[in-house]
Amino acid sequence: MAPNEVPGETAGEIRGEARGETRRRASRYVVPVAVAGVAAATIGLVPALAASGDPDLPEITAQQLIEKIAASETQTLSGTFRVSTDLGLPALDGLASGLGGLGGGEGSSTADPSQKLTELASGTHTLRLAADGPERQRLTLLDGSDEYSLIHNGDDVWAYDSKSNEVFHEKGASEGPKAEEKELPATPKELADEVLKAAGDTTSITVDGTAKVAGRDAYQLVIKPKQAGSTVASVKIAVDAANGTPLKFTLSSVEGGKPVVDAGFTKVDFARPDASVFAVEVPKGAKVTEGAEEARKSEKLPEDFEKEFGKEFGGFGKGLNVIGEGWTTIAKLDTGAPAPKTDEAPKEIQGLLDSFGDEVTGKFGSGTLFKTKLVNALLTDDGKVYVGAVTKDALVDAANAGK
Repeated sequence: MAPNEVPGETAGEIRGEARGETRRRASRYVVPVAVAGVAAATIGLVPALAASGDPDLPEITAQQLIEKIAASETQTLSGTFRVSTDLGLPALDGLASGLGGLGGGEGSSTADPSQKLTELASGTHTLRLAADGPERQRLTLLDGSDEYSLIHNGDDVWAYDSKSNEVFHEKGASEGPKAEEKELPATPKELADEVLKAAGDTTSITVDGTAKVAGRDAYQLVIKPKQAGSTVASVKIAVDAANGTPLKFTLSSVEGGKPVVDAGFTKVDFARPDASVFAVEVPKGAKVTEGAEEARKSEKLPEDFEKEFGKEFGGFGKGLNVIGEGWTTIAKLDTGAPAPKTDEAPKEIQGLLDSFGDEVTGKFGSGTLFKTKLVNALLTDDGKVYVGAVTKDALVDAANAGK
């Protein structure tokens, strides 16, 4: 018998069964690792120690902290979450209504999550969160005396807007085509190794001190681009020192000022929430809209969109090219038609475009640069679009090069 061989079963069979089981468990790694920001195109690891700061925690390397996030088994939690977003955009209040209901057609539900949750793209909001595994979650958005709740319970998604007393319901939330299963790393160490295998010189990851978040001890994982031309200054994730759960996420722009996104728990409890938290009782007199009905309305969107903006938007070119790599990746799209004139757009759209669009010129000709603190886009007068989380100069250089 060969060393370590088990009678009646080959070592290969044992390893295969064990690997199959760990691969099934590995699905839990995906979400916490994505939250940690290691979804960057390429990752380079800079070993660093969390030896300073308050609280005083044991030293840990960035690789070990990534492994800790990946190994997190957190399935249940509840708490209060605060989100502050500053993209450098003008106020969007009233824009959707000014477009004549393009977001979903006349009579579309104010409780529809696809419309309501866009409010999180600007300003500061407080939310209550609860989760009990992958089948049950609840999010409540608090705006003054009004509440908006979104509940996923099994195959059902419910949303309620107290201001309008409207309910949105969609059945079959857990159904639909399943994505092709991919082989996942079997352990946190293997997952971290996979991340490092794709490493390049575009990114540094360090552990930069510790912090208290929602009363919990946390390590600060900091991700920074090494490439010039990115609009991202840094991504910082506060990671629970005890269980590896990300507690806070901060995305900062090279422009400085307020973070683009600053989101984190102010209170958190990892005990299992009561089942009643995910129960739904439709309020008396509430208008209920079924998701299937909303889907039928949204099928008219392209037609309505063309009516509003003119036939110059009738179709986008098929040629999509990717320029560069890592943090300075730029997507180029050739629409195949001259850029539409903004003075022919609805008044609400004209005001929006004028407020964050600048005319630019270069070897490529002329066009309009639409800018935010994170993502910028250049639309040339001959119908080419360059977009990325890069600076104005990077976009103009790409357009000048005619790539």
